[in-house]
Amino acid sequence: MAHVFDIQALLDESGDRNNPGSEAMKQLMESVHTIAVVGISRNPEKPARRVPAYLAAKGYNIVPVNPFVPQILGKKAMDSLEEVSEPVDMVLIFRPSEEAAVVAESAMTREERPAIWLQKEIRADEVAARARKMGLTVVQDLCAYEIHKALTDG
Repeated sequence: MAHVFDIQALLDESGDRNNPGSEAMKQLMESVHTIAVVGISRNPEKPARRVPAYLAAKGYNIVPVNPFVPQILGKKAMDSLEEVSEPVDMVLIFRPSEEAAVVAESAMTREERPAIWLQKEIRADEVAARARKMGLTVVQDLCAYEIHKALTDG
């Protein structure tokens, strides 16, 4: 049960009380395999690079989305989420809140209905509410690295 308490502490710190609960978060992280990372950074010092690199090292298939670089983490970078042709289980967004809403809306239109994750300090409340009403899983204002670590290192 220690893992659940660690995740719950992180959930309590988040500004979005509508995020999935600790058990649902655990199920989400266990069910995801392919993650489109919108706004992945070429700078290895930034969280937008460190978090996806960590997830890749833990076995997740990362699809980088950054129109300014040809390749990141050894993979061809896509210019936009719309350019990602393979099905994804999650869209992880590292864009400012004002840009994140547009990316989240794009994720909502994907046929495979991926989870939408807005990284720590990123929110798009109106779009998140609409996506949740459509039955999509939405996480806001939480770090995917911290949640994964809580699950695995408890």
